[in-house]
Amino acid sequence: MNDSTITLPWLVIRQDDSGNRYRVGRYATRAEAQKIADSLDGRGHKQLYWVERIGPNGTSSAD
Repeated sequence: MNDSTITLPWLVIRQDDSGNRYRVGRYATRAEAQKIADSLDGRGHKQLYWVERIGPNGTSSAD
């Protein structure tokens, strides 16, 4: 990776009523991702939102 590459290791994930999971977006910081997840969660829908970090090998882990 070089200096011109933007790293977005934080994901916001949404799970719907049927258990299907979707990536909502990728973010540079955990705080930014959490702000988005909290905002979406506060809308009162039944979906579940959470933040995960993408590890160096490209896999995500719940945080």
